[in-house]
Amino acid sequence: MTAHCRAVIDAAGPACVAVKPQLACFERLGAPGWAALADTVAHAHAAGLLVLADGKRGDIDVSAAAYGQALVGSTPTPFGEVRGLGADAFTANPYMGVDTLSVLTGAARAAAAGVFVLVRTSNPGAADVEDLALEGGGRLWERVAAIVDGLAGADDGPLSDVGAVVGATAPEHVARMRELMPRSILLLPGIGAQGGRVEDVAPAFAPGRAGGLVSASRSIVSAHEASGAAPADGARAEAERLRAAAWAL
Repeated sequence: MTAHCRAVIDAAGPACVAVKPQLACFERLGAPGWAALADTVAHAHAAGLLVLADGKRGDIDVSAAAYGQALVGSTPTPFGEVRGLGADAFTANPYMGVDTLSVLTGAARAAAAGVFVLVRTSNPGAADVEDLALEGGGRLWERVAAIVDGLAGADDGPLSDVGAVVGATAPEHVARMRELMPRSILLLPGIGAQGGRVEDVAPAFAPGRAGGLVSASRSIVSAHEASGAAPADGARAEAERLRAAAWAL
């Protein structure tokens, strides 16, 4: 796994600003998987890339604090501080409420890191819960978007350190997302293999190119299967294609 991740970073990294390791893919391997994850983070940082840990964490305040220490902070022990993963940001699940999110965002800010809160995800099942209508009007994801906007720091400037996960597979919602969260960076999964297109999420980039972060994993890693190119060449070409599409918006 370490060799695979290093190869992907080396091939596609020059066209990217960040990597987004899915923590479950490493954690299923136990301690060797966590070692591979740590190596991947270090290799990405050495390549000048940010690391966004995709674990969708969310729990009561004590557990949320521990998640923050594990992903972006450190843990005090009688033998000194033990550093966590050292990610630059992580994804968070909002469905245990503001108290949980406040702990997670506080941990991230203490480490000069960021949080991306799930607002409207890219999977088909998002409609089962996230699109539910609320009494008084609006959808559940709109309520979550308002919470995300409320968590934005007063001194964050044009862009907040609290971003939002907004699936590119439902581009009809992106303009409304930007309206509700004018300062949040929108992380846009679902591009490529899940059917989303960069061209359809233009409203995410209203504050500027840094306002949206296009996420494509399988379409980059597996690009060689359709093109017949060498794996590294296919990954590099697909990453460059997506970068050009985003810059053209």
